[in-house]
Amino acid sequence: MPHPNDPSLRSFIDVAPTSDFSIQNLPYGVFSSKDGLPPRIGVAIGDYVLDLWELEQDSRLDVGPLGVFSMPSLNAFMALGPKVWSKTRARISELLRSDHPELRDHRELRARALVPMADVKLYMPFAVSGYTDFYSSKEHATNVGVMFRGKDNALQPNWLHMPIGYNGRASTVVVSGTKVRRPRGQLKPPTAEVPSFGACKRLDFELEMGVVVGQASPMGEMLTEKQAEEMIFGFVILNDWSARDIQQWEYVPLGPFQAKAFATSISPWVVTREALEPFRLQGPAQQPQPLAYLKQAGANNYDMQLDVALRAGAMNEAKTICSTNFKYMYWSSVQQLVHHASSGCAMNVGDLLGSGTISGPEKHQRGSLLEISWNGTEPVELASGVTRSFLEDGDSLVMRGWCQGDGYRVGFGEVEGTIVAAE
Repeated sequence: MPHPNDPSLRSFIDVAPTSDFSIQNLPYGVFSSKDGLPPRIGVAIGDYVLDLWELEQDSRLDVGPLGVFSMPSLNAFMALGPKVWSKTRARISELLRSDHPELRDHRELRARALVPMADVKLYMPFAVSGYTDFYSSKEHATNVGVMFRGKDNALQPNWLHMPIGYNGRASTVVVSGTKVRRPRGQLKPPTAEVPSFGACKRLDFELEMGVVVGQASPMGEMLTEKQAEEMIFGFVILNDWSARDIQQWEYVPLGPFQAKAFATSISPWVVTREALEPFRLQGPAQQPQPLAYLKQAGANNYDMQLDVALRAGAMNEAKTICSTNFKYMYWSSVQQLVHHASSGCAMNVGDLLGSGTISGPEKHQRGSLLEISWNGTEPVELASGVTRSFLEDGDSLVMRGWCQGDGYRVGFGEVEGTIVAAE
């Protein structure tokens, strides 16, 4: 049987070369449709969702316990482990191939199992057990450090020795399309003697990728590079919404808290680690050499294009304000997971790890408005007379990401969020 990543594979479903959802991708999500059935698990293929619960009931998919795909989250399926993930993806690929008649020629099953994307509602693809956000782009960390500490002290002494992160809130991770209410908090601008409480005035986005952990690790144990890699089920695009003015006042001495807790948006489709395998590459050289437990033998970065577009409330179309690539990340997702567990921290099925803001070496590759507008001193022009230093009520932000193959794409769709007023 051809491998699901074979670039020559074609589906009997017409998939445009620019579609994110090629047969080489097959990302998982949770959806409902006009049939009135509860949310369940599907796979995106072109302009359709393949209903895995329909295939499971028809004995076309067998992953073990019946009903895994009838559930409103991927957690139970992810818990079955990497061998089941790979076997299931291979079977789905076989069913969708243009040269395989099983589903292609079964008109009744095809009508039940293939749902037009335009007719579905998408949900959170998995139940988030815990959320940790990292700070792993050297370009981003350097830009922020130069802004606030000067060029000679841009990176903190620990930054080049370990992935820096903090524990965020799983309770406010939301799926694309969820409106984001402007947060409120304590504010203390430099000119004020005492803080006040009110709506954030410097609301920002952060372009990130999210790692979806699909296997648990025991408390008290460390992970090897290979173990950490095999625990990763897949990736989502992640928008770490940030209240810069709240953060500026609260972050000393323990780091981000309320400035990050109000919302984190993710894309509804989880692209599997296996689907991204052809796009793996070596990340930036790490100097000084990491300590032994963080050294990598494999290429753990990905050649993944990422774009951010912003539409101000008065605009008809969004304007691209950032184009960068995941390959620039200094600390890889595998290193982040290895470090997270290194103290003996137990990891759970459904844990979400944010990569940290993804910025590149060029100005157009900056992954936050804080960097793009250089802390508000260089507003970005969106349209004639419309500029932004930070996000305003009514603004809509869209992030997209994909890996480009030979005549096909492996993409994530989009993660969108619109800002609504604090009151």
